[in-house]
Amino acid sequence: MPGRTIPGAEPLSHEGKGNVGALVLHGFTGNPGSMRGLAEACVAAGFHVEMPQLAGHGTVIDDMVPTRWADWTRDVEAAYQRLAVRASRIVVLGLSMGGSLTLWAGTRHREVRGLVCINPATLPQSPEVLDMLKAMVDGGQEVMDGIGSDIADPDTHESAYPGTPLAALHSFQLDGLVPLSKQYGSLVMPLLLFTSVQDHVVDPGNSDALASEYGGTVERVMLERSYHVATQDYDKDEIFVRSVEFVHKVTS
Repeated sequence: MPGRTIPGAEPLSHEGKGNVGALVLHGFTGNPGSMRGLAEACVAAGFHVEMPQLAGHGTVIDDMVPTRWADWTRDVEAAYQRLAVRASRIVVLGLSMGGSLTLWAGTRHREVRGLVCINPATLPQSPEVLDMLKAMVDGGQEVMDGIGSDIADPDTHESAYPGTPLAALHSFQLDGLVPLSKQYGSLVMPLLLFTSVQDHVVDPGNSDALASEYGGTVERVMLERSYHVATQDYDKDEIFVRSVEFVHKVTS
């Protein structure tokens, strides 16, 4: 039995008005809490909204240990299909691995009107690092130090897991980013890309690479005051406002 959902980490499903939908995706070891402000901004704008709680996330870390990239993409696809019943013009918005999944959704659904990526992971680790991760997993290690709550604002905390499941991380890299990183040039829907200048989880070079390889138009916003979890940090209001404006623009 999976553990009980952390308070504030619940998924969100909202019936909006019109035909515009927003699919909102959280990051690796995080949960919907980190994206709730953005999802609620989309609700306030009148959009249909789906924000899934990805497999293994938002409960206890033991639930995440056996999960893999295929589990999270399955959840994203299911949420997309729920949204598509209500909305014909969809934009996908994601943070960190949620940004990776946003790009993945774009490769699966060319009809998507736009993508919003906030400090997305786009580049796989080197083969040496992947081999090291696999060796740690093969050696019986399940978890290493956590990567959550990289936030500049001292009064804010992300309710992410305290550790990082290694086999899940290896799958994210090998099954997710390795094939995905070859497809950015094929994406042509508009992209809004937020990049924190100081990010201690995902190197800003990931955003640089995406911007240089992306096949469509890229609107780039540099965040000077926020760390990785920018949706809960000093620049969150700018992210919410610009994202809603972007959704309006690409779906009008």
